[in-house]
Amino acid sequence: MTTAYIAVPRDAAADLAHALVEEELAACVNRVDCRSTYRWDGEVHDDAEAILLAKTTAERYPALADRAEDLHPHDVPCIERFDEADVDAAFGDWVADVVA
Repeated sequence: MTTAYIAVPRDAAADLAHALVEEELAACVNRVDCRSTYRWDGEVHDDAEAILLAKTTAERYPALADRAEDLHPHDVPCIERFDEADVDAAFGDWVADVVA
């Protein structure tokens, strides 16, 4: 199983999460509201964002990352990959079934 970590403006989070699940690129996407402080174009920004944790498989991750980048409103989106080595077997099987 693989999890994509995606930081996205809060107002775009639901649509992005829904698209990834609807298109069977993710079995589920958890949305966690947060505030992000970062430097962009020489200025410090503090924005309402959401962290999306999209559960997928290693095979489907490239398509998920490409689609997330297409839908993301930022020029340089934060999309990171976490590979889980220790996942509950039943949960891992469910993810694989859903995104197959």
